[in-house]
Amino acid sequence: MGIKSIKDLDLKSKRVLIRVDFNVPLDENGNITDDSRIKAAMPTIQYAIDQGGKVILMSHLGRPKGKVNKAQSLIPVARKLSELLGTSVNMAPDCIGGEVKEMVDSLKPGEVLLLENLRFHIGEEKDDPEFARELASLGDVYVDDAFATAHRAAASIVGICRYIKEKAAGFLMQGEVNYINKAIREPKHPFAAVIGGAKISGKLEILENLIAKVDKMVIGGGMAFTFVKALGQDIGKSLVEDDLIGKAREIMEKAKANGVKFYLPVDCVCAPDAKATKGIETTTIQEIPSDLMGLDIGPASVTLFGEALAGCNTIVWNGPMGVFEQKDFAKGTFEIAKKIASSKGLTIVGGGDTDAALHESNLSDKVSFVSTAGGAFLEMLGGIELPGVKALES
Repeated sequence: MGIKSIKDLDLKSKRVLIRVDFNVPLDENGNITDDSRIKAAMPTIQYAIDQGGKVILMSHLGRPKGKVNKAQSLIPVARKLSELLGTSVNMAPDCIGGEVKEMVDSLKPGEVLLLENLRFHIGEEKDDPEFARELASLGDVYVDDAFATAHRAAASIVGICRYIKEKAAGFLMQGEVNYINKAIREPKHPFAAVIGGAKISGKLEILENLIAKVDKMVIGGGMAFTFVKALGQDIGKSLVEDDLIGKAREIMEKAKANGVKFYLPVDCVCAPDAKATKGIETTTIQEIPSDLMGLDIGPASVTLFGEALAGCNTIVWNGPMGVFEQKDFAKGTFEIAKKIASSKGLTIVGGGDTDAALHESNLSDKVSFVSTAGGAFLEMLGGIELPGVKALES
């Protein structure tokens, strides 16, 4: 693809401008509740330090929409970085401007400066050329290690590449792109896709792209009921996108035409609603009571899906099998996580909810690769060219 690695750049004594994704969750006191995204960028940051680079980190946090919001400051991230790196990380008052340039100019090899939230400036999300140029003036080389934002044409991701000649991908970005490309471009067969979550509408591209590549397609979660209804079956109060029933039918017809084995749940755990603690029962998919809704796949579906995945050499998973945040509707997701984790093939998991379920199952280290991204992961699986990846191509 013509993308350089950070290892291809000479970083010694250079100002190394690294786009990271430190969009971490904060509690009401400003404490970081999940530092996994920070830890994911550590190999790239540490490498730049070890190579004698003057490291400048930039990220967004939240959606301040071009306005300064102290609650979305990256100050807590600077503290966490100092702790993880075992060295002081300076915090800039802004991401551009005279004071920031002075701080960058005073950096010594091996030192780290974190810029303030990029989205405090409206020019970031609008890919404003002047804002991108000002960011670019802070670095001699540019490294993008923020795959989770690669589907955004922002100034710090796309625009900046127009003004810095030396550019490359960090280790996290490289790993994401390489693993996903390996799955969708050169998969080892049998190749299975496990797709769940609430709705089809956010996953049309991924379904239509993968249906031409996979040998097996396993559908779970709320989105399964649109497919079930497309087959003419009653689904009680289960979630459905009536306007996409035709599209669901079309996808199943394409699967049949391509010789793809298409799996839907055969039973489900039902309840009056997602918060119910009473009136929960397991029924076949054809016998969902009219006053209940399907909220998880049932044990027979777990067995069916497990048998479908057995022996597959490539498995891609995005989307939970049910409302796993609720204990009574979590078993299906966790059981499928176990099935995928036990596979001897290439296993790639991505998407915020899916990632969370895998971590909660303590199985993250049992799969080949866990993507840090949600939207970017989905779009790349859907065959969509990501602006952040294209911008790095030489």
